[in-house]
Amino acid sequence: MLLLHTYTQEKNMNSNKTGFEIRADLLNQAQGILEQNYERQKEAIYSHNESFPNDKKAVPVMEITAADVIVTARELNAFVTEK
Repeated sequence: MLLLHTYTQEKNMNSNKTGFEIRADLLNQAQGILEQNYERQKEAIYSHNESFPNDKKAVPVMEITAADVIVTARELNAFVTEK
């Protein structure tokens, strides 16, 4: 006899996290997104510079601020809480 279990989003998302824990998770995820975006931007510039040595671009220095992380976390939260 084969038993199949169907998992719904509600079952998976019910972790009984506090509001603080949810906000901390969103902040961590937002920071990760910003860091990954910057790494992709750097890699694109490195790739361009290797392919076009006569048209080298400078790699921008990026500082991820707390405000940047909060704005991104709020965007994530808005999506999650949208009905």
